[in-house]
Amino acid sequence: MKKESFVLRGGIAFSESQNSIITYYRGYLVCVDGICKGAFTELPEEYKGLPLYDYGERLIIPGMTDLHVHAPQYSFRGIGMDAELLEWLSTYTFPEEAKYSNMDYARHAYAFFTADLRRCFTTRAVVFGTLHNEATIELMNQLEETGLITYVGKVNMDRNGGAGLEEESAETSLEHTRKWLEAIEDKYVNTKPILTPRFIPSCSDELMKGLGKLSAEKDLRIQSHLSENHSEIAWVKELVPESTCYANAYEMFDTMGTPERPTIMAHCVHSDEREMEILKKHGAYIAHCADSNMNLTSGIAPIRKFLDYGINIGLATDVAAGSSMNMVKTMLITLQASKMYYRLVDQNVKPLTFEEVFYLATAGGGSYFGKVGTFKPGYDFDALVIDDSKMFSMRDMSIRERIERMCYNDADAFIKDKFVKGKKVFTAID
Repeated sequence: MKKESFVLRGGIAFSESQNSIITYYRGYLVCVDGICKGAFTELPEEYKGLPLYDYGERLIIPGMTDLHVHAPQYSFRGIGMDAELLEWLSTYTFPEEAKYSNMDYARHAYAFFTADLRRCFTTRAVVFGTLHNEATIELMNQLEETGLITYVGKVNMDRNGGAGLEEESAETSLEHTRKWLEAIEDKYVNTKPILTPRFIPSCSDELMKGLGKLSAEKDLRIQSHLSENHSEIAWVKELVPESTCYANAYEMFDTMGTPERPTIMAHCVHSDEREMEILKKHGAYIAHCADSNMNLTSGIAPIRKFLDYGINIGLATDVAAGSSMNMVKTMLITLQASKMYYRLVDQNVKPLTFEEVFYLATAGGGSYFGKVGTFKPGYDFDALVIDDSKMFSMRDMSIRERIERMCYNDADAFIKDKFVKGKKVFTAID
């Protein structure tokens, strides 16, 4: 057996289903060759020869998936939040991303991003770069070193990017994308490319059509944005007047993907029944960005409706409109936003439960990567060992209560060890 074979012991919690969390007090969690063999109350005889790491009272939960994060925006997270989306992009985001033509700047900035990602609750992520090939390759190089598993996109933009952040034509953008793909082919184990039209206002019809063809030709997935902001939606209607809705515009360009090659659409704050139908038909994933949706006054996405409709959903930090890379904080804000949607928007749409949000952060988003995000047998062994011993209480708390408490107040909980496919990629210094 490989070195990625061992047993962890501790307070285990993972999603059995969307509505159920299984817990084991001082249970055993078995990893063989990077694959989970299950969680047990008593260690089966066949695994007693494996190395055993006893974490005592510490919690052991699945790694979390961040379905949508902008690496070049990390340096200005938490800034400019009085603006709404389009003003925020033009004032803060586009000028910042233009700086990544400077490789010294890109190298240092991405070092901060990757260091933070490595030590936080995320084990898998889907990441936006910039339109710069060299900087995007640098980002992929650094992410590969972390041991995390990621998709990374070189952004496409041939209009409305402003000074220094606009490719001269659709032809140029597509040519640069092909060169980027050639440069990284067979270069990485854990880092995969994903096509990344920023959003329709940034990409001409010709460019969108070209990316749709490239996706089918190379069997590449796509990530983009959908129905985040009212002004953005109106702008798309002006740019693609023949579309029936924003999602249909992506469909027209063959960029909504297929169930076998699912597209990620971030936000979907204002997606109606027409868009829900399109998203489900194509097997698309919604990256729910509750933090950024509220920070930029975009609104509250009706995630309960999407779940009930059977659409794929995961959670996302969306840094820098989202203020933190902490997926546990993202869980909390998702819960709070859902409660406010129920109270202030539609009392027929019940709030999300803690079980559902835990599922979305782990198995829900993890499913984008395959069998990822839970400790059922046959799933990739992505795990977080968490020390919550400084969260003092006079209560005897169940494992389920402890992970809920961590979600609502994570200030005194920290990651002790972090595993991706059975490999330890981070350990805290005591």
